[in-house]
Amino acid sequence: MKTHEIIRLGLHCDGIAEGPLYALRSLPGEIVEGVLEGNKLTNVKIVRPSSDRVAPLCPHYTACGGCQIQHASDAFVAQWKSDLIKTALSAQGIETDIRPIATSPGASRRRATFSARRTKKGAMAGFHRQASDVIVEIPKCQLLMPELMSALASAEDLARIAASRKGELSIAVTHSGAGPDMSVTGGKPLDGPLRKALSDLAGKHDIARLCYEDDVIVTRRLPSQLFDDIVVYPPPNAFLQATKDAEKRLQLEVQALVGDATHIVDLFAGCGTFSLPLAKKGRVLAFEGDSDMANCLEQAWRMTKGLKEVTTQTRDLFRNPLMSDEFSKAEAVVIDPPRAGAVAQTRELALSGVPTIAYVSCNPTSFARDAKCLLDAGYHLDWVLPIDQFRWSAHVELVAAFRL
Repeated sequence: MKTHEIIRLGLHCDGIAEGPLYALRSLPGEIVEGVLEGNKLTNVKIVRPSSDRVAPLCPHYTACGGCQIQHASDAFVAQWKSDLIKTALSAQGIETDIRPIATSPGASRRRATFSARRTKKGAMAGFHRQASDVIVEIPKCQLLMPELMSALASAEDLARIAASRKGELSIAVTHSGAGPDMSVTGGKPLDGPLRKALSDLAGKHDIARLCYEDDVIVTRRLPSQLFDDIVVYPPPNAFLQATKDAEKRLQLEVQALVGDATHIVDLFAGCGTFSLPLAKKGRVLAFEGDSDMANCLEQAWRMTKGLKEVTTQTRDLFRNPLMSDEFSKAEAVVIDPPRAGAVAQTRELALSGVPTIAYVSCNPTSFARDAKCLLDAGYHLDWVLPIDQFRWSAHVELVAAFRL
């Protein structure tokens, strides 16, 4: 059987040899062999392993698609993810100081989406096998918080009562201060008997809130989160950082960047991850496209004593970005857009003259594009801090400091 040398790692954590040929769970420098199917090697055997290869922590790793790079050392993954950011910036002609990566610990993910279906013997829940609709059960997952792992039993019961014979449920679970916050999609049509069964199940498993498609079935306790000791009650399916550890690090870095600014603009503010802690020192104008999350932010501010004024506006910043003159009073801006970045908003921000910008991103490529726009307008990129809160996956996030 012909052997191949792995040259580099692809964006989805697959090893790439000349051709290109793609080999799952291989590392640069390794010699591999396998069955060639198109441009992919299957049944990959490692003939000569890399010194960066380690034994995966999770017994489900080779079957489950939840993690992609547990076979590499922490040092290798840290460098690889930092290099993803460096490469994206280099493609735009940008060089800057890339600080040492901040990596969340294992067993710290506070939100996940389980897949669940009925079986002949009952039901099963877990994650999909990579590039497959096959569900792999994950009783010893090393990624999720223990509180999230306990929700697997709830997911199985949900499949028993709500999944069609051949259908599959998608069950989003978030750990909250009040217990599991769960949202179910892909199930049978909701009727009276199913609604009662779902309500009973929420009581049986002590679920704080259970939603089914677009309906809130029951709220036994309002799911709460803490943003730097400030209590918020996010709406169903609200955006949150994946781990509390990463959220805290991002908040600290943003607070340090903003410094003593007394007038702050927060773009793509969500439920207030940055706005609320920043309001301990300065006035904040927060913009968010989702009205439920914007209302959540405003409610949290009204319920919390000792904060400076937070003004919340529901606004689609993709279609209706803040114009450059709307930043006239801002001393600092925080921007945390979705994966696509914020082309239109960054163009206006680049013309605003705001002295300090804290940019949080979950996509190095779109970040680099937006960074180029800011640099062309006279900003300087002081540094970038990589954040790895999606352990053992291809994802990397960052926070960056721009000064005029």
